[in-house]
Parts: sequence; structure tokens; C-alpha cells
Amino acid sequence: MIRTVTVPSRQQLVRNAIVLNRHFTTNFGGGNRPNGSTMPYQSSLNFFQRESLPANTIIRFVPQQQAWIVERMGKFHRVLPPGLAFLVPLLDKITYVQSLKESAIEIPSQNAITSDNVSLELDGVLYVKVIDPYKASYGVEDFKFAISQLAQTTMRSEIGSMTLDHVLKERQLLNVNINEVINGAARDNWGVECLRYEIRDIHPPSNVLEAMHRQVSAERSKRAEILESEGQRQSKINVSEGEKQSMILASEADKQEQINHAMGEAESIKLKAEATAEGIRRIAQAIQETPGGEAAVNLQVAQEYIKEFGKLAKESNTVVIPSNVGDISSFMAQGLSIYKNLNQANKS
Repeated sequence: MIRTVTVPSRQQLVRNAIVLNRHFTTNFGGGNRPNGSTMPYQSSLNFFQRESLPANTIIRFVPQQQAWIVERMGKFHRVLPPGLAFLVPLLDKITYVQSLKESAIEIPSQNAITSDNVSLELDGVLYVKVIDPYKASYGVEDFKFAISQLAQTTMRSEIGSMTLDHVLKERQLLNVNINEVINGAARDNWGVECLRYEIRDIHPPSNVLEAMHRQVSAERSKRAEILESEGQRQSKINVSEGEKQSMILASEADKQEQINHAMGEAESIKLKAEATAEGIRRIAQAIQETPGGEAAVNLQVAQEYIKEFGKLAKESNTVVIPSNVGDISSFMAQGLSIYKNLNQANKS
């Protein structure tokens, strides 16, 4: 007997897949739900964000930047990448959903004591990213909770080795050190990478904060006084430099004035001497060129002698005169002798 087998078309296969999807969603989609409850399965591994796990509907589409962990008969089977995925009914189960995006974890506020025994209250933000979905699912119960606890203990340890001033000044170095310690434990063991850690707020005690304010005020007052004294000092220096420069310029001006005056007098003397020499030269030339000129000059000298001798009594009360002043003939003879002596000197 020959039986005819009808091959279902593609549309029929799609309709059958939709029916199976509804069937398994109704009967098996709840996973390990207590007492047959219809409530969706809640993952006990995600402490911060509880989301329902996707059900096994044979055909699933994994969203981008997500990784689904599939267990087969209670044992890890594979990691579903983004895109189309096929699951075996009843045997396969999606137990973990890991986001491959960068996520921020808020570190709660905590108290830490510095090396100089100052209690600080700090909080921060941690940025992490899953790099190995398998380790993030099976390496630790809840990697976000574990990383937050590790960040808190590491922060306390790092702050305990630093003074208050270093904590306030070297916040970036503190962030880097905490990030390195977290990556040392989380990257290899939990499959999670800590991209960066940022301290958000640092709250010192009120008495320390008041002391810091007083210190800042004192420091500012000190700098203001230093700047004021430096200004006064510079002002005095500028005034002294100005007076010094003024005195130098005045002395230079006086010196130049004296030099100019001396040069003027020297030039005047020189000009007078040249004029006198020129006058004497011309007189001598005229005497030499004029017949009887020398005799006339000698006669004039004798006359001037007699004339000046007659003025002695007019300029002073004390007059020294020759003993024979009463003898006019001898006085005239003396004047003529001067005339004769001059003529003889010229002839010789």
C-alpha cells in the first residue's frame, strides 16, 4: 500500500513554530517557578536589577550587546551571541542574561580613617563592563554586589595609607589605585573589567572643616599682608630709584653746564687772545712800514709814563714818589731817558 506524504510549506512551518512558542510559553516558560506559579522567573543572581529571564521558545532573538547563558539539563551548554538562536525544548534553559554595555555602579557612602586619624565620609561611582559572560555568571554570585564591596574595602585601605592633605590633593591617584586593585580581582576571576572609578564626594568632619576654613583664611590673610608689604617695598624702591635717577640727571646737567661754561670761557679767552695778537701784529706791521714809526711809539710810551705818574695821587691816599719830584727838569729828563733807552734798544 502506497501512502502519499504531503510536505508542509514554509508558511505552515512558521505557523507551527508560533503555536509551539505559545505552547511552551504557557507550560514551560515559567522555569523553576514555585508551586506552579504563573509569575515570571526572577533571577536571584542580579542584586541591583531584577529582570525576568527569557523563556525557551525554541526560536529566540538575542538583542545586541547582550549575552544569554544557556544550560542543558542543568549544566552550562553555551553562550548565545546577538542574533537568531535555536533552543531545544525542555532540555535547554536560559539561566543568565548578561549585558555587555558599560554600566555604572553607585558606591554607597562610607567612613574611612586617614593615616593622620581624620575620619572622612566618601562615596563614589564605579564604571564596569562584562568581558566574559561565563565568568560573570558562574565566577561569583552577584558581580555587581561583589565589586561594590571590593571598592569600599579598597577605598578604606587606600585612604588609610594617606594623610588628609594627600587625599584632597591626589584624588586622581587614589582613583587609579582603587581601579587597579579592583581589576586585579574582577578581570580574571569574575570576567568583569573596571573601566574607571571616581570619588564623587568627600565630607570631612565639621571641626576639621572649620579648621580648614580657618587655615585658608589665615593663608589668604598672610598672602595679602605679604603682597601689601611687597607693594610698599617696591614703592619705596621705585621712589628711591626715581630720586637717584633725578640726582644723577641733575649732576649730569650741572656737569654739562660747567663744561659748556668752561668751554665758553676758553673760547672767549682764545678769541680775545687771537684778537689781541692780531691787533699787536697789525700795530707792529704799521710801525715797521711807517717811516719814524718806532720813534713815535717811543715818544708815546714816555708820554704815557708821565701821564700815569700824574694819576698816582688820585687813586690812593698813599703815594710813593721819587725824592726829586720837585725838580721838573730831572723828571722830564727821566721821561726822555726812557725814550732814548727804547730807541737804543730798537736800534741794537
